[in-house]
Amino acid sequence: MKTKECPSCAMEVDAKAKVCPICQFEFPQRSPIIQWVAILLAILFILLYIL
Repeated sequence: MKTKECPSCAMEVDAKAKVCPICQFEFPQRSPIIQWVAILLAILFILLYIL
């Protein structure tokens, strides 16, 4: 099982958790659309640099 560390209490929690079960810290959720746009922009910049 993948885990991540809570930045508030340093407890290891499930990687898919949206809220820390210990301190109730809400993990920020990244939008899939923003992630795809960032990937496409990175590829575009790399291609422009090569050309």
